[in-house]
Amino acid sequence: MAKNSNTINGKTVAENRKARFAYEVVDTYEAGLVLTGTEVKSLREGQANIQESYASVEGGEIWLINSYLPEYLQGNRFNHEPRRRRKLLLNKKEMARLSQAVEREGMTMVPLKIYFNDRGRAKMLLAVARGKKLHDKRETEKKRDWAREKGRLLKQHG
Repeated sequence: MAKNSNTINGKTVAENRKARFAYEVVDTYEAGLVLTGTEVKSLREGQANIQESYASVEGGEIWLINSYLPEYLQGNRFNHEPRRRRKLLLNKKEMARLSQAVEREGMTMVPLKIYFNDRGRAKMLLAVARGKKLHDKRETEKKRDWAREKGRLLKQHG
């Protein structure tokens, strides 16, 4: 489930928490986002959802598809389309590495979170990931439950 936190400067705006459960993250990249003015204002209000979104390579560029940035309320006729495709900014070597991983190795590009860096620029943490099988998901859930139970036991018995 996507988590929306309202703490902005240098903090997370939207997070895709299901991605780490459904995918085995192999590598991560920091990418810039090409946004319009009303999209940035909507992000600064802490409103975004990247839960069902993914990235794809098209025409030598990488695009973020199916991300949701709601319309800015004061945007009137200059507002943006909430589910439009957004271009991701990476250098050529990173784009080549990502497209190679997707084409040859069967990986997927999954956005993990959107945040503002210390300079106030909107950035996205993009993961190259491999889909987990059902038994891998169960194993992850068992480890998480055991860690939680272990924490409770240590807290109770000092």
